[in-house]
Amino acid sequence: MCLSIPSKIKSIDTEMNTCVVDTMGVERSASLDLIDQDVKIGDYVLIHIGFAMNKIDEEDALESLKVYQEIIDKMEENDRLAAIEEPENCPNK
Repeated sequence: MCLSIPSKIKSIDTEMNTCVVDTMGVERSASLDLIDQDVKIGDYVLIHIGFAMNKIDEEDALESLKVYQEIIDKMEENDRLAAIEEPENCPNK
């Protein structure tokens, strides 16, 4: 299940229309093909199956990240790593 954790745009490749995002310390590539808003480095987006779907307000993103961090802090180490890093939990494409 993909929870659409807010992800911060770290770089943008305009030729490929992709970006690299940081999702709670994990970097991954995402397509910008489906987002209908202008985005720039530093913006927060929600990713679904490897596509940036929505740009979200930084304040809302930071509040969501705080809640996710509280959840993660209560998880066992193995479950925590699986929730963040395993591709089948939130595939790139």
